[in-house]
Amino acid sequence: MELSSLTTVIAEHRDHVLTITLNRPDRLNSFTNIMRAEFRALWHHAAETDDVHVVVLRANGDRAFSTGMDVKEGTYVSENVFSRRDPGADLAPKQNGCWKPLVCAVHGMVAGGALYWLNEADIIIASEDAQFFDPHVSYGMVAALEPIGLAHRIPIGEVLRMVLLGLDERMSAERAREIGLVSEIVPRAELWTRAEDLAARIAAKPAAAIQGSIRAIWESKDATRSQALATGMSYTSLGNPIGKAQITRSEVPTRKYEVR
Repeated sequence: MELSSLTTVIAEHRDHVLTITLNRPDRLNSFTNIMRAEFRALWHHAAETDDVHVVVLRANGDRAFSTGMDVKEGTYVSENVFSRRDPGADLAPKQNGCWKPLVCAVHGMVAGGALYWLNEADIIIASEDAQFFDPHVSYGMVAALEPIGLAHRIPIGEVLRMVLLGLDERMSAERAREIGLVSEIVPRAELWTRAEDLAARIAAKPAAAIQGSIRAIWESKDATRSQALATGMSYTSLGNPIGKAQITRSEVPTRKYEVR
């Protein structure tokens, strides 16, 4: 695909990292049918492009990472009830067969449909001003799809509190870190640089080892323990010979690390 042809995001591919920047700041980076189509294409591109090792997702604008669906434009849902699918599935990498790691760098408001990205991210970092909330019930709408995905990441009590309080409460970046939704909080000015740094470190590792690890761990969420272990064993058999051939073990740095 031509990355330069995208209209709702800016996509840049450099040094094995595909950086996607939500670029509708005037609409608080809310998603539209066009953005859905562009993300479907981006996930396919990332999955099929060997030179893409890691994806970074971030957003332009001061106020929000994303506030979910653009309520003025709406989004397409089939009139045939038996053909309907979750429109937000187009935004999610794993649901689109992309097993490249996703690093999300969030700031400002992170609301409603923005959770489609966070729910399938592998690492989420936040600036100090990030606030998370789900406004669905305040507007008389059932909050189901995004919270169900979120319930696979954080304690269900935290999900229910966010859903039931709607617009009356926002989760701070610090609380998100305490419950494991966010792994790190950084000053706003350092957010993008830190995401780039994490992505570069991941991208330097053998791609086969990274992708196999991600797929095994995520798929384990949908399986019994025994099934997950059996599948994980098959992925080590497939991926280890490829990944080990991509490095020289004696040259792997072992003394350069951070303590978090």
